[in-house]
Amino acid sequence: MWEGLGLQVFLMCLGAVLCSAVATSAPLEHSHRHRLSLHRHRERTGKEGQVLHRSKRGWVWNQFFVIEEYTGPDPVLVGRLHSDVDAGDGNCKYILSGEGAGTIFVIDDKTGNIHATKTLDREEQAQYTLTAQAVDRATNKPLEPPSEFIVKVQDINDNPPEFLHGPYYARVPEMSNVGTSVMQVTATDADDPTYGNSARLVYSILQGQPYFSVEPQTGIIRTALPNMDREARQEYDVVIQAKDMGGHMGGLSGTTEVKITLTDVNDNPPKFPQSVYAMSVSEDKVSGEEVGRLKAKDPDLGENGLVSYRFIEGDGMTVFEITTDTDTREGVIKLRKPVDFETKRAYTLRVEASNTHLDPRFIAWGPYKDTATVKVMVEDADEPPAFMATSYSFEVEENARDGTVVGRVHAKDTDVANNPVRYMIPRYTDVEQFFSVGPEDGIIKTTRPLDRETLPWHNISVSATEIGGHHQDTKVRVNIKVKDMNDNAPEFATQNEILVCENVSPGKLIETVSAVDKDEMVHRQYFHFSIAPEAVNNQNFSLKDNRDSTASIYVTRRGFSRMTQDVYFLPIEINDNGIPPMSSTNTLTIRVCSCDSKDTILSCNVEPYILPAGLSTGALIAILACIVILLAIVVLFVALRRQKKEPLIVFEEEDIRENIITYDDEGGGEEDTEAFDIATLQNPDGANGFLPRKDIKPELQYPMRPGGHPVANSVDVDDFIKTRINDADNDPTAPPYDSIQIYGYEGRGSIAGSLSSLESVTTDSDLDYDYLQSWGPRFKKLADLYGTKDSADDNS
Repeated sequence: MWEGLGLQVFLMCLGAVLCSAVATSAPLEHSHRHRLSLHRHRERTGKEGQVLHRSKRGWVWNQFFVIEEYTGPDPVLVGRLHSDVDAGDGNCKYILSGEGAGTIFVIDDKTGNIHATKTLDREEQAQYTLTAQAVDRATNKPLEPPSEFIVKVQDINDNPPEFLHGPYYARVPEMSNVGTSVMQVTATDADDPTYGNSARLVYSILQGQPYFSVEPQTGIIRTALPNMDREARQEYDVVIQAKDMGGHMGGLSGTTEVKITLTDVNDNPPKFPQSVYAMSVSEDKVSGEEVGRLKAKDPDLGENGLVSYRFIEGDGMTVFEITTDTDTREGVIKLRKPVDFETKRAYTLRVEASNTHLDPRFIAWGPYKDTATVKVMVEDADEPPAFMATSYSFEVEENARDGTVVGRVHAKDTDVANNPVRYMIPRYTDVEQFFSVGPEDGIIKTTRPLDRETLPWHNISVSATEIGGHHQDTKVRVNIKVKDMNDNAPEFATQNEILVCENVSPGKLIETVSAVDKDEMVHRQYFHFSIAPEAVNNQNFSLKDNRDSTASIYVTRRGFSRMTQDVYFLPIEINDNGIPPMSSTNTLTIRVCSCDSKDTILSCNVEPYILPAGLSTGALIAILACIVILLAIVVLFVALRRQKKEPLIVFEEEDIRENIITYDDEGGGEEDTEAFDIATLQNPDGANGFLPRKDIKPELQYPMRPGGHPVANSVDVDDFIKTRINDADNDPTAPPYDSIQIYGYEGRGSIAGSLSSLESVTTDSDLDYDYLQSWGPRFKKLADLYGTKDSADDNS
């Protein structure tokens, strides 16, 4: 690369020298050629056929070129301007204006030489448009009209190719043919594509052989090896180079990375890791439970790697089933029906795994399936006993004596140990305990006579429990039918009365009776009806047996009278013709009714034979109504006489206990002398006489018990209190409970003073409390409190 760069610098210098030489001689050549061309007239025909003459230019100039990126010590000579009016005496002045004039391009106003003072970059600006004009040096008047010319920046190879969209990512199916297009990469070169080979790119692959190749001119990447396997290698890192100068030495280059991923196709069949799988299942497993799993490996991805499983042969195809777990792609073997260790202990199955989605391009690579053998061993389990039948049905005669054998159930232990079995009837299936079962032989017997009419079927369960082992049990349903015995006599189907008119004609059918029997009726069995022997000779009614379990009742006499007899009872004997035959006598009630001429029943009630003369039904109703009104008046009068107003005061003979008397007027406190004697509060012991209670009015006045009461100055207060309590307890006029009088208003003040001991403590007092010591043990605490205080004051 450094060699190419040195060659490029050498060519740039050589080009600059040649351009300088050309620029020096170019104005003369162009001036000569142009001057020659000015004297040459060129005719051309316009639209209207007139001849147009080309005007003569007044000064000579040319389109100039300058090499980009020139870094020489002196300004680059771009070119020279020369006008025909310039006589060389210095009076002609050249002026340059336009893009870069004065900054990039400068002109010698005498000679017309144009130099570039800065390094130019074609990629920034490819050309510059300038305006040249020759003016009089003294007056600055134009000698010629101004003219434009272009300075083009000549390109050199100074920009390497670039991949603007790299790095790239591509995908191609695995197993693709050689030459399969992967993708196209494109590089750009900022150099001039119209000048030389600076922008002519050639692509090559630097990394990724021999798997991929790239077309030199287009940049299309293609596969270079056949049968590239994704399962062997999935990703490839490819480096592509783009080089200008047509790929020749000295050209600049750029690279990019392309990550190529092989996509999956279904080119691999499923494969079992092993040819034989061993599984086991316990015989106590139920249908639907999982036995085991196996998996055929398929390295393909997605739907290309989906595998389905099925049984193709084996002796357990009806016992087991296989499904596919879509999440794990495993074949799941499950029980289709239970297995029995004692019957068959091993099964062999052939399992096939195959792809569900096949690629037609690779079918020839098949087959896309694999097989394996599965051996399932049945494990012995401690199973409960098994009955020989799924259910039992027995029959027993009705009314059979207790202990009658109904039937036998049989169960046995199916395990190899073959333990004995014990039988029992769960009580919840035979709550009333009609049956019992032999614990060892399974014989079911009755415990009492059975009544079919009460319960024709008994549905019980018998449990068989294995003795030893885990004491597992199993139950079986036993249905016992009670066979009917003819033990119920027939009776009338209905017990309705038969109504017959007084004027009924003899021989008329008045009723057809039927019977029912709680027992079952056998085929061609019917009831036989006949009049009971005690009524065979009655002259009123007759009976005809219809031999279809019904009988017809006929009238044998003419006319009946309710006054003579309104009800007749006809005993009928019913026989069921069963084995043994059962019969019963039922009484048929026949009531005589009053009818009109059309035999319509008017009344069947009994009427009084004789009514009082002159009194009709309406009169009787009126008399009864008057009696009721008089009774109501008497009751109202008595109630008014007894009702009287309650007294507002309490009588002497009335006991006020359990009564509450409410007064809305409250007393006036201590100032209310009418409601209470204030002297009693001032000196409770001042009155020697008997003070009656204010809350009741005693019936008798009892004198106080003889004996003096302690006076106010008595020091034995304890005796005083006990005496007062004794008087209150023995007062016959006092109620057996305490009473209290409350006054909400005490007046403006109390002449008795405060009774609070708290206030007396905080104030100075001249009272002597030593007498409290003699009041007894109940006042000891108070005496100690105040006596201690007084003695402390004295000591201070």
